[in-house]
Amino acid sequence: MDGSSTTTALVKAARAGDGDAMDRLYRRFAPVVHGILLSRVQAADADDLTQDVFETALQRLHELREDAAFPGWISRIARRAALDAWRRRAPFTGEIPEAASPADSVESHRDAEQALAAIRSLPEAYRETLVLRLVEGLTGPEIAERTGLTPGSVRVNLHRGMAQLRERLGLREHER
Repeated sequence: MDGSSTTTALVKAARAGDGDAMDRLYRRFAPVVHGILLSRVQAADADDLTQDVFETALQRLHELREDAAFPGWISRIARRAALDAWRRRAPFTGEIPEAASPADSVESHRDAEQALAAIRSLPEAYRETLVLRLVEGLTGPEIAERTGLTPGSVRVNLHRGMAQLRERLGLREHER
């Protein structure tokens, strides 16, 4: 069974009340939802909002017309949740909380802050795919399958996004 037919079967089972199917949907799509949120809100908020997005999706699963449309549908719910959170709170300051990784050096924190700020300054399509690839660790095909984008779009977004990220971070060809 390929990824889209697996997703369709899981959505169908979740609609019928199968808790295991909803759990499997969560495990499959949580990295995508978290990545979308992380590209827009602070890390602590992204963690909490990931749970909220799945609660919303479970409550509104009956509204989804096509089971195969689940990846794009849950992505839209995540984007709306991030926008709502942004409206309720002060904008992101660009700082990563100290508790994020206490063993890391000050320089590592500074580099992570700079990279995340640079990613967040990119256009939305590049920002999301880069966070899904670089932070959530998804492959290009996984990003395509779980967001509803075509593999070609993902490749283009990653390529162009990385080029813009290198430019924003001031990396030259020999530094890569």
